[in-house]
Amino acid sequence: MDSKKAILLIEDNPSDIELTRRALAKARIANHLAVVEDGQEALDYLFATGSYLGRDASEMPALVLLDLKLPRISGLDLLQQIRADARTRRLSVVVLTSSKEDLDVTKAYDLGANSYIVKPVDFAQFQKTVEQVGLYWLLTNQVPPNR
Repeated sequence: MDSKKAILLIEDNPSDIELTRRALAKARIANHLAVVEDGQEALDYLFATGSYLGRDASEMPALVLLDLKLPRISGLDLLQQIRADARTRRLSVVVLTSSKEDLDVTKAYDLGANSYIVKPVDFAQFQKTVEQVGLYWLLTNQVPPNR
């Protein structure tokens, strides 16, 4: 695991942000958790624009956790933009959302999501799910070089 690379959490619900922080800490995942709360802020973070102008745009996150229901730019529109740009095309993007809608699942995969996970309502199960996601995508999964 490259603990120098951040995990980018794109989530607008403060409770889910805190639960994710706690679950990653409990799993001893040491990667910095960068949190953005809407789709436009996520694009600014990834491409080092707007309020992230000083960020090194070559430093891409090790993992993106993406909620679908976001203000300004929806999660699905954001995913489409991430996959359309050569700089972000190969990022590991896991949709972590409350939507169980078949249309959302299908559209997310059609747009290039690497995984689609429905957030468990129970805290213990949510914690276990986030831990498993983090460990798989940061330790087990092999990514292309220079990503």
